[in-house]
Amino acid sequence: MTRGKTTTATGSGTTRGWVSFVGSGPGDPGLLTMRAVELLQQADVVVTEVPDHAALVRTVLGLPAQAEAPAEGEAGVPVGPELVDGGFGEDGQPLTHAARAKVVVRQAKRGLRVVRLMAGDPFLYASGPEEAQACVKAGVGFEIVPGVSSVSAVPAYAGIPLTTKDSREVAVVTCGERVDWSQYADARTLVLLSAVGQIAEISKALVAAGRSPQTPVAMTRVGTTTEQLTVTSTLESISADARAARMAPPAITVVGDVVDLRETLSWFETKPLFGWRVLVPRTKEQAGSLSARLRGYGAVPDEVPTISVEPPRNPLQMDKAVRGLVEGRYEWIAFTSVNAVRAVREKFEEYGLDARAFSGLKIAAVGDKTAQAIAAWGLRADLVPSGEQSAAGLLADWPEYDELLDPINRVFLPRADIATENLVAGLVDLGWECDDVTAYRTVRAAPPPAPTRDAIKTGKFDAVVFTSSSTVRNLVGIAGKPHPSTIIAVIGPATAKTAEEHGLRVDVLAAKPDVDALVDALADFGASRRIAMVEAGQPVTKPSDRKPSGRRKTTSAR
Repeated sequence: MTRGKTTTATGSGTTRGWVSFVGSGPGDPGLLTMRAVELLQQADVVVTEVPDHAALVRTVLGLPAQAEAPAEGEAGVPVGPELVDGGFGEDGQPLTHAARAKVVVRQAKRGLRVVRLMAGDPFLYASGPEEAQACVKAGVGFEIVPGVSSVSAVPAYAGIPLTTKDSREVAVVTCGERVDWSQYADARTLVLLSAVGQIAEISKALVAAGRSPQTPVAMTRVGTTTEQLTVTSTLESISADARAARMAPPAITVVGDVVDLRETLSWFETKPLFGWRVLVPRTKEQAGSLSARLRGYGAVPDEVPTISVEPPRNPLQMDKAVRGLVEGRYEWIAFTSVNAVRAVREKFEEYGLDARAFSGLKIAAVGDKTAQAIAAWGLRADLVPSGEQSAAGLLADWPEYDELLDPINRVFLPRADIATENLVAGLVDLGWECDDVTAYRTVRAAPPPAPTRDAIKTGKFDAVVFTSSSTVRNLVGIAGKPHPSTIIAVIGPATAKTAEEHGLRVDVLAAKPDVDALVDALADFGASRRIAMVEAGQPVTKPSDRKPSGRRKTTSAR
């Protein structure tokens, strides 16, 4: 990805770049600072450090996934910074600090704004100091943007405070062959880095130095992400427990009495949908807010486009309706979806019109999201259903045509090509004439990759959220039916009926037809399920954690 080059001219007529060493935190994109996000938005080049950084940049900037074609700006230039791998060389081998510094300086000397994205904090257990010194030597200006360090963040996400009123001393140890463990024999809390492969030797050394074999220990891998896993144990047992849990780097290990507080303070791994892999079969344009809300509950959303929204095959009907709107042909316009708002807005932009063309026109909207899309255009909905957020709810509140009060008796209804006729019939019964116009088409998307189809059919997804009847039909059509173990959550009764017609068991029904309400309902289901397992003394598992027949699965208590 590249963007237009922006440079600063110096007195000599040459250009000089600038490097921002930015801490990305330990993994959770939500831990980026506001300054970090601002710099990523302004960057010409981002030099990454770990494989996950590319996805993090795309998430923060709202860019398409790598497998998709990059979004393009008005001038045809792909939007977003150029991504340069600073972790590995062309031979696939990890770069040394000196080699990374050369990559950064070389990009800056192109006269570009460079963000050097670094795991954790640039100046804490990182190569930031060496690379910054290389910039000084090369005459390249730089700044440091601190990030949240895994030293403090990972234990916090595991529910382990490093200090309490009774325990104020903390030692951070980078584990290696030359560590003198006898100096850590006291009761202070230890935070161990790079300890996974040496935990057996480290535990023995600490016990030999005088620490009790029963000293609590916690090891957390890929902390702050939805793949986070924490094993709690003691010095005498942590080696075997970590091996049983297949712990692997990156991981943070905490030794000390503070580990016992995890039992009451664990907040991240106890989220209602923590670690749940949730299938989101929606249009590419609509998946963002739903997925963000799922992440807030600890889920891992997997967006699978099942519908592509495209312009109508024949645009003449839409063109005529928009001209009629401008000429004052309609008393009302009724939007039943965000896509309808988008379609009309795009047509307005095509004609060089703006929201002023709605002057004197009454606007109706189904659902809060549709009303918000209208508000984002600088408009206000005059009618939103007071009850059920649906076409039926809109009809229940729609006024009858009154020839004395209503100068015009016509309604403009821009909708999808597959919309039902109930709303039109209801408006006609109320005395209105309705121009039912196809504003956009919904087309079935291409089948997802084979691994995704396999995951759907074999129960590797914990839940699937259906936001319309068409998402049910299209998902089953392009990928097959979800496995019986997968929790089915639907947005409303009509979608539930379609799911049942396709042989699916509906487990969760949203309180109202709104994506936020749908995710909240799924989270309530997950929370109730978790509470029931805890009260029954059972290990907390996910719907996809089915035990193979004849074998007993070993799990780590959380």
